[in-house]
Amino acid sequence: MKNLVYLNNAASTWPKPPCVLDAVAQSSSLPYLESGRTTLEGLISYPDEGRKALSSFFQTDDPSEWVFTSNATDSLNILIHGFATGLNTPFHVITTELEHNSVIRPLLTLKKAEKISLSIIPADSGGHINPDLIREAITPETRLAVINHGSNVTGAVQDITEICRLLHEEDVFSIIDGSQTAGQIPIRLSEIPVDAFVFTGHKYLFGIPGIGGFFIRTPESVLSLHQGGTGFDSASPDHPAEMPARFEAGTPNFPGIAALTAGIDYVSGIGFDRICLHLDEMSRYLSKRLSDLDNVILYSPDPDTPIFSFNISGVDPEDVGLILGRKYNVVTRTGLHCAPWIHQRLTNGQGCVRISLSYLNTMEQCRLVADVIEGLV
Repeated sequence: MKNLVYLNNAASTWPKPPCVLDAVAQSSSLPYLESGRTTLEGLISYPDEGRKALSSFFQTDDPSEWVFTSNATDSLNILIHGFATGLNTPFHVITTELEHNSVIRPLLTLKKAEKISLSIIPADSGGHINPDLIREAITPETRLAVINHGSNVTGAVQDITEICRLLHEEDVFSIIDGSQTAGQIPIRLSEIPVDAFVFTGHKYLFGIPGIGGFFIRTPESVLSLHQGGTGFDSASPDHPAEMPARFEAGTPNFPGIAALTAGIDYVSGIGFDRICLHLDEMSRYLSKRLSDLDNVILYSPDPDTPIFSFNISGVDPEDVGLILGRKYNVVTRTGLHCAPWIHQRLTNGQGCVRISLSYLNTMEQCRLVADVIEGLV
C-alpha cells in the first residue's frame, strides 16, 4: 500500500488508527464478557463500554438507548420495517431524493406491498432540503420521515434540528441517517428532537466494517423483528421488551464494538475543532482547484463535508476512475454511489467520480490529485 492515495472515505475510512487495530487484536485474544453470559470477572464488557462511549460522544442521557447492529443498512431496515409492522396499517412516508439505497429499497418494498404512500422531497441547487417543503408534504396520514443527514454524493448537510422539530410538532416519527456525518461534525442529540438516529462504525468513527447501530428515543414505536438469545430471562418464550435487548439477539460483534469504542476515543482525542479546521482547509483547496478547470463538471462545489463529485466532459467516469487508480495509485469511487435518485437529477443516471476526504488525508494528497485531474483535462 506504499504511496497509495486513498480518497474513498465516504465508503469506508482508511487507514485505521493503530489504537483501533490494537483494540481488535486485544478483543480477539481474550475471553468475551457480556452481562449474564459468563462468570468471568475483571474483563472488558465491550457492549457496555461501547454504549457508554456512544452516549457520551453524541450527548444522550441513557446508554441503553443505543442499539448495536451490523451496519447502517441493517439499522435502517430494522427501524423502517419495524415501524411499519408495528403500525400495521397503510400510512404516508416522507423522504428525500438524497437517500441511499438502504433507505430507498426498504421504502419501495413497502410501497410495492401497498403498505405506504411516499413523498420524495427534492434538494435545492446546493444539495439542501428546505424544511418548508417537508412541512408542506405532511398530511393527516403521515407517520414517518426518513431523512439523510449528510449526502454521500453532494456533501450537503441538512438542518436536522429544524427538520426534526417540525416533524415532532406534527407527531411524525423521524429517522435520521447519520452515516456520513457521525465523526465528521459535532452531533448533540440532546439538542435534537429526533426519534431515531442511525450511524455506522467503519466510516468517520474509524471503526472496522461490520458494526453500526442506532439511537432510539421511543423504542415502543418500533416493533422488534429479531428474537433470540439475550443471555438473561432465558426461560421466557418472549423476547425481552426492555432496551437495548429489545432490538438485539444473538452474540454481539465484540471486535467490531471494541474497534468502534477505540475509534470514538480517537476522534474525541483529536477534537472537532482540529478535525473541522483540517477538513475545511483541504476542502477549500480542492474546491478552488477543481472549480477552475473548464472541462470539469463539479456537482458539489461548496460541500458541507469534504465530498467532491465530478465528471470530465466527454469522458466516461469509469475510465477516469481506472486511470486515477491504475496510473496514479489514487483510490476514488465511481458510479451511482448507491444513491440513484440524486444521480438521476445531477448526472442523468450516468454516475460520476467521487473524492471523499477524512482527517487522515493531507494537503499534499489534495495537491497531487488536483494536479492529476488537471492533467487529464
